[in-house]
Amino acid sequence: MAHAEQTHDASQYYFPHGSRLPFFGSIALFVLMAGAAATLNGAAIGGWVLGLGLVLLATLFFLWFGEVIRENQAGLYNEQVDRSFRMGMMWFIFSEVMFFAAFFGALFYARQLSVAWLGGEGAKAVTSLLWPDFEAGWPSNGPGALGPREDGSYEIIPAFGLPALNTALLLTSGLTLTIAHHALKSGHRGVLKLFLALTFALGFVFLGVQIYEYGHAWRDLGLQLGTGIYGSTFFMLTGFHGLHVLVGAIMLVVIWLRSLAGHFTPRQHFAFEAVAWYWHFVDVVWLGLFIFVYWI
Repeated sequence: MAHAEQTHDASQYYFPHGSRLPFFGSIALFVLMAGAAATLNGAAIGGWVLGLGLVLLATLFFLWFGEVIRENQAGLYNEQVDRSFRMGMMWFIFSEVMFFAAFFGALFYARQLSVAWLGGEGAKAVTSLLWPDFEAGWPSNGPGALGPREDGSYEIIPAFGLPALNTALLLTSGLTLTIAHHALKSGHRGVLKLFLALTFALGFVFLGVQIYEYGHAWRDLGLQLGTGIYGSTFFMLTGFHGLHVLVGAIMLVVIWLRSLAGHFTPRQHFAFEAVAWYWHFVDVVWLGLFIFVYWI
């Protein structure tokens, strides 16, 4: 790395040489997938292997991103590298849009089409001989009345309770992040550090509220991942979003620590912008969840 820093021509696109991190990353992903497969198939060792894979993956991110930060601070990146980073982040967020679009599509298909067909409506209506008492309404856990309770009963979480509180938290975090961004561009480092800290604090509070909500639903409401189609779509959509909030909050903490270390200038701060893009994307997804999962 030191040799590369001494000999690199700033007018050329920077390529790191001799890094072992791609090989390490391949091992981490292999262990992670092996652990996930073993866990899903009920192997006793599956959870341990999955945990090891997560630790290796987190170590990979720590080492790789640290190397990128050091290269950036050393002045090895030119405008062409910056453009490639921006395009990479745009395509990454686009892939995330498609990821959530698939789950929203599954929710739409189940809610607007499958439930109606099972109730005897539409061109692909299913005979009601198997489930004569099934009512084609939403929310539904399906004609089998699946769930942890013997009678299949469950309760939903009202939109204007904890979900509304979490909506306020995320929207406020988007505002504090925007203030921090403007402070960075205007050179107000104190305001930057304060509002960036407020942003990730709000993100972690959001996660705490969601954990409480999950516990209440799981223990008291009969609403679990196995509560038919409603339970599965509810937990898959909100759970994956919560994972993205966790990742975004961790990235905000890293950006905050870099700000404390004096990184970023009013003109060069793409790492900050990339995390801001991601966080605003997470905000928009939550608005969709609040409307289509909790409210309507």
